[in-house]
Amino acid sequence: MSDVVLYDYWRSSASYRVRIALNLAGIAYNSVPVDLTKGEQRSPEHLGRNPQGLVPVLAIDGLQLTQSLAILDYLDQTRGLGLLPKEPAARAKALALAHSIAVDIHPVCNLQVARHATALSGGAEGMPGDWMRHFIRPGLMAFEKLLEGFEQAPYCTGRTPGLADICLIPQIYNARRWEVKLSDMPRILAIEAACAEHPAFAEAHPDVCRPAD
Repeated sequence: MSDVVLYDYWRSSASYRVRIALNLAGIAYNSVPVDLTKGEQRSPEHLGRNPQGLVPVLAIDGLQLTQSLAILDYLDQTRGLGLLPKEPAARAKALALAHSIAVDIHPVCNLQVARHATALSGGAEGMPGDWMRHFIRPGLMAFEKLLEGFEQAPYCTGRTPGLADICLIPQIYNARRWEVKLSDMPRILAIEAACAEHPAFAEAHPDVCRPAD
């Protein structure tokens, strides 16, 4: 049995990212579900792992790591995943591509924010779907435009999956969940198709990782 433990929620975009990276690294891990819909992230047990009350938390190498981007960086640095180019200018461009999703779209579209927005609206008709679509579609349209600066061969920035792919695919899952129009984003759709064929992405998909009822 692996001594690597991932505390996650099957639909969490941030957790999804880390599952992909662990698969890319060939790291076997035990998944411990933290059900966000039941508030388990606020339990004393989980707050002991992460005072922010967020997922994922990754126990690995004697460490307990939080924040998906920090976890991805650790795995990249220690397992040589090659998620970003070495050359500084190319690295900065690829990092900006990934951050356009992980830093700009994702934070305003997570469950906690969407629930709060719905509550402030008095449960207005169309919430939280309208909220999600308001941010996701423009963000992905910008991502589609940014992709013009890279050769999709077949992934976001080249021949092997990188940080941008790891951030993009969970966001596409979320976009489809909220019925965001994607048909006019051919670059994104081509990358989605390529990633769907990669075992590391396929095995991290929420439908595969959903706990049994």
